[in-house]
Amino acid sequence: MLVSWNTTNQCNMFCDHCYRDAGARSEEELSTAQARKLIEEIKKAGFQIMIFSGGEPLMRPDVYELADFATSLGLRAVMGSNGSLITAQVARQIKEAGFMAAGVSLDSLDPVKNNNFRKLDNAYQLTVEGMHNLKKAEVPFQVHTTVMDWNVGELEAITDFAIEIGAMAHHIFFLVPTGRAVNIEDEALKVAEYEKTLARLMEKQRKVPIEIKPTCAPQFIRVADKKGIPLRFSKGCLAGISYCIISPTGDVQPCAYMDMQLGNVKEQPFDKIWRENETLQRLRTLEYQGKCGICDFKKRCGGCRARANYYNGDFMAEDTWCLYHPKEAE
Repeated sequence: MLVSWNTTNQCNMFCDHCYRDAGARSEEELSTAQARKLIEEIKKAGFQIMIFSGGEPLMRPDVYELADFATSLGLRAVMGSNGSLITAQVARQIKEAGFMAAGVSLDSLDPVKNNNFRKLDNAYQLTVEGMHNLKKAEVPFQVHTTVMDWNVGELEAITDFAIEIGAMAHHIFFLVPTGRAVNIEDEALKVAEYEKTLARLMEKQRKVPIEIKPTCAPQFIRVADKKGIPLRFSKGCLAGISYCIISPTGDVQPCAYMDMQLGNVKEQPFDKIWRENETLQRLRTLEYQGKCGICDFKKRCGGCRARANYYNGDFMAEDTWCLYHPKEAE
């Protein structure tokens, strides 16, 4: 079980695809005391991994203190960062605070394309330097890439770059139109290209020593199973089942791309929201509609609940991006 806390809305980049519409800090963000209480409740709810993300988590002054506190409770603290602020000293602080790993975002090997997407002139240079600094500080890290129509041809090359720079994994995020991403929906992959891309990535997985994981693309489980490629993942879409997200101001959502507030941790303990919320309970039934409801990969894949919600207005609807024809429908 893993939970992602958007520690702050503050960010030094203004990325086109940001689901949080990050930039300026919100005045209502959780205080240090409220964050410590949240961490205790996350532990009580049974989670093992806590992701400190943002915005940019390194812009939150108490992030090291909070990571140390999470670690002291037995949680595995990891960081999701754009990498641009990870100097050699910061990398050492990340290590000393108890962070077990970091995910660093890189969307193109072409600095101009990457910087245009990230809205920071030297984003590529700073991010790559951040990865080198993590490596020197012995902090395991993985590369995160958001796939768009203009970088889809680079994905295997970015995986090769990740191996070369010393990353332990390459996680590839498929766009769900949320936040600022609604403005670039036309740049997202279309259905047929999506299926082909998953097949390409799983074929690449056969050939490389690091993990490749498509995210918000649960059909990769089915593609890998069909190709006989072993994976450590037992479930595709985890939203509300073994994963959720908490906003900088304390709102709980099933996942980053499902813009629905299930409760606020300032008003109700997180472990109570996780245990009792009706939306989360419904997601756990796996009682999906349409193809997803009769699919032989229902338990392994589950379809993207955020995409179902965005395109159908119902988070339990079928994932219309899936081209698979379930056996029960034959």
